[in-house]
Amino acid sequence: MGFTFTMQEEGSSSVTSSPLQFFTMMSLSPSLGSPHPLLNELKSEERGLCLIHLLLTCANHVAAGSLDSANALLEQISMLASPDGDTMQRIAAYFTEALADRILKTWPGLHRALNSTRMVMVSEEVVTRKLFYELFPFMKAAFVLTNQAIIEAMEGEKMIHIIDLNAAEPAQWIALLQALSARPEGPPHLRITGVHQKKEILDQIAHRLSEEAEKLDIPFQFSPVVSKLENLDFDKLRVKTGEALAITCILQLHSLLAWDDESVQKRNHHLARASNGIHQQRAQPMFQSSLSDLLEKDAANGYAPSPDSASSSPASLTASNSMNMESFLNALWGLSPKVMVVTEQDSNHNGLTLMERLLEALYSYAALFDCLECTLSRTSLERLRVEKMLFGEEIKNIVACEGLERRERHEKLDKWIQRLDLAGFTNIPLSYFGMVQARRLLQSYSCEGYRMREENGCVVICWQDRPLFSISAWRSRK
Repeated sequence: MGFTFTMQEEGSSSVTSSPLQFFTMMSLSPSLGSPHPLLNELKSEERGLCLIHLLLTCANHVAAGSLDSANALLEQISMLASPDGDTMQRIAAYFTEALADRILKTWPGLHRALNSTRMVMVSEEVVTRKLFYELFPFMKAAFVLTNQAIIEAMEGEKMIHIIDLNAAEPAQWIALLQALSARPEGPPHLRITGVHQKKEILDQIAHRLSEEAEKLDIPFQFSPVVSKLENLDFDKLRVKTGEALAITCILQLHSLLAWDDESVQKRNHHLARASNGIHQQRAQPMFQSSLSDLLEKDAANGYAPSPDSASSSPASLTASNSMNMESFLNALWGLSPKVMVVTEQDSNHNGLTLMERLLEALYSYAALFDCLECTLSRTSLERLRVEKMLFGEEIKNIVACEGLERRERHEKLDKWIQRLDLAGFTNIPLSYFGMVQARRLLQSYSCEGYRMREENGCVVICWQDRPLFSISAWRSRK
């Protein structure tokens, strides 16, 4: 894998201002060369290029099962990478950890022993999600667009029922309660059903929203449903006749792709013939290269699953109770929502091979780390927490996991449009007023890199030109 350094002209701005430029500066070739001999003397932009080169070369060795070579490269990368360095050093630290975790999974006993005492407190998870909400405009913009779509769809309705399939952040519904209280015809009776796998989080939301509704004098009820998305019992949502229904799903649907029938390849190439049954038995994926042709020495070196990936996931024990994407969307369609708003990561992190996923994830997470480089100092503990506990864990899931364990299967907007259309939903274009509000919100951030663009009545939020999140609205087509 050769790479070239591009010399800067005198007076030109440093490429470190945007790590995405490193990718376009690279000359990728199928041969594997040796890295820069004087690693510690590299300038920032040269080090960035060198790190990408080393990461891709290392991933090639991991994919081919050449563990000695991978180990040697991990040692070289760790000399250059750092979780508190510049953007490329930080990204490299988390991708290195993910590749190392993937290697460790080839020894299931060792991997389990090293992770046996690892636990994340609910309070830590709440703080990290809160920081993501505060530091980035993505969720705020999604909430603005979602609430506006609900307000417009529910005009004149007296009884409104909202099902939140990821009830983790009260701010969205507080804003909606305030907007509904100002309706000329008076506020409706509002019921929110919140779905989340942690009871503590639902209890906090219930308390916060009930408090706000009382203050605004709005008739309000919060119904908690403690459940993972794939195990959701739709009867517990208690949808009643006479209620106008809205559904919101924020950054959750992609996890159901892990339960889709047969191989990932079948899903990608035959989306229209998505499976009918519930996934009971895992089929071996059919590994063929596409994007990875550019990166792997040879198609024969395609990724081979680690021995534990086919057997050890605890999730496999509950496969029989779980819904795949098609059955879940069909069940949502059956509820006949007046509006359903879906927010998803707009990235292609669900490729067939390790190399495809790693390269795509490098692009996306470089953009997210770049946002933080623009917002917070390198020593900021808030920044470190979001990078380690949120992005680092996502990167590890994308790179190190397979089968039902791999839940971060982010896909592009066009795939979601296809899927929702097949499930019987019709796209509702997001309103002009909602888009104006969301655009203003992005402009209010101190960083100028945030962009918003409209695609087929949906919205994609970008950093520079890199799409990161999509928001789309739907209703059941009868």
